[in-house]
Amino acid sequence: MIEVKNIEKSFDGVKILKGITTTFETGKTNLIIGQSGSGKTVLLKSLLGIFTPEVGTISFDGRIYSELSADEKRALRTEIGMVFQGSALFDSMTVEENVGFPLKMFTTKTPAEIKERVNFVIQRVNLINANHKMPSEISGGMQKRVAIARAIVNNPKYLFCDEPNSGLDPKTAILIDNLIQEITEEYNITTVINTHDMNSVMEIGQKIIFIKEGVLAWEGSKKDIFKTDNEAIVDFVYSSNLFKKIRKAQNKEL
Repeated sequence: MIEVKNIEKSFDGVKILKGITTTFETGKTNLIIGQSGSGKTVLLKSLLGIFTPEVGTISFDGRIYSELSADEKRALRTEIGMVFQGSALFDSMTVEENVGFPLKMFTTKTPAEIKERVNFVIQRVNLINANHKMPSEISGGMQKRVAIARAIVNNPKYLFCDEPNSGLDPKTAILIDNLIQEITEEYNITTVINTHDMNSVMEIGQKIIFIKEGVLAWEGSKKDIFKTDNEAIVDFVYSSNLFKKIRKAQNKEL
């Protein structure tokens, strides 16, 4: 579990995060949503340790990040997996080499052990006959699978995903969403996803954090969205006719 307590973050005297307190639960897909400029990316980068809040604390299973030593912070980073928005694969490396990169950098595993682990996670994300292909030779959806395999190859406790469905067609996006949720539950990972994709919210939103103008305006599950009277989240999520129809249909069933 990741616990955030009253964090504030400013840039050039402008407060971006305004006292956010929440938890990101283990074994669940925790989604951060909000309009552009709302502060959701700043929150994600604060969780990753890229930004340091001026006020408040962030703790990883009881370990307060700001109180850790440099060595302890390095050790914590080995427990974190990251899926970047553009996959961020190394163009000059094969799929197999991309996935194995964290193991070569951060572990003392032998080449044989690395190969075994790499093959396991490649199979786990359903990549077939792709080990020796270059990123340019595979589709965008397959690249996302490689990025997920690389993120989980070192058995992380915490998985962060920044817009994992960016640039994907709806069908592929759903497959990636489901894969992330399956891995989260299977390995009991604390997964945090920064997204603007409302389909992802409705597909895998086990816990949703809605940020508006730097404030935690609402939190709940995808089921709670259909029942809430919170104007901020209703306006944000149900701005399209599609979600208005879904909400109306759901309310009739309740």
